[in-house]
Amino acid sequence: MAKKEQSAEPKKKNASASKTAAPVKTVASVEQKSNNTDKGESGEVSVEQKLSNLYKLQLMLSEIDKIKTLRGELPYEVQDLEDEVAGLQTRIHNFQLDIKDLDTAIGQQRIKITDASTLTAKYQEQLDNVRNNREFDSLSKEIEYQGLEVELAEKRIREFTNSSKTLSEEIQKCKKMYDERKADLKSKKEELDEIISETKIQEEQMRGKAKQLETTIEPRLLTAFKRIRKSARNGLGVVYIQRDACGGCFNKIPPQRQLDIKLRKKTIVCEHCGRIIIDPALAGVE
Repeated sequence: MAKKEQSAEPKKKNASASKTAAPVKTVASVEQKSNNTDKGESGEVSVEQKLSNLYKLQLMLSEIDKIKTLRGELPYEVQDLEDEVAGLQTRIHNFQLDIKDLDTAIGQQRIKITDASTLTAKYQEQLDNVRNNREFDSLSKEIEYQGLEVELAEKRIREFTNSSKTLSEEIQKCKKMYDERKADLKSKKEELDEIISETKIQEEQMRGKAKQLETTIEPRLLTAFKRIRKSARNGLGVVYIQRDACGGCFNKIPPQRQLDIKLRKKTIVCEHCGRIIIDPALAGVE
């Protein structure tokens, strides 16, 4: 009986020892798993950081937009003047070609008059030596026909001359307008170049920073942001909550959605305007 009791006690001790060892193993595995998770998360950019970078990019692009605003309508005015100057130059060239064609046509009509006059003189000589009425009538008709040819040629010469004169007047008007527009273009270009030279360095620096910041944002999110910015009237693709409303379209945001935005766990867009909405604190606004 004593031996049985002694053999039972070690079994109980082993059982209790195995029970206490099991929880220790479980805790160790959880800690190891937690460490692995932290390493994985540290290797990726958080949603909060992505949104922060996106807002910084928005601020930089807004500054570039302000620089463009300083130029105002000047670039468009310069482009319009360049197009107008080029158009006037082409118009003058075409008018000059038309005048050359008219001069050629006038020369051809003068040749016709010369030929008709020569034939008329020839028929007049023959008319003095006619032998019968039939020859007389035939030569008279030829002389009359050549006279009509001369009249028609002279009429066309007058028409071509008037057209040439009108075109010459148009060329003078176009040349005057061309000189005026060219002077305006020179003035506008100088004004634009002056503004560009003042802001060029600042704009290049801002664009460089913006390009660098774009590399920290995932391509799909960046593409969506640029698409939103392009469609937005004020160029804002990222806005923060203002008085419980979207900072872009100022439509009210439901409380639950506001809470999701403040948690910074996912990218949330406005249901009305499609802009990306962030927590005011993330934008540095209390």
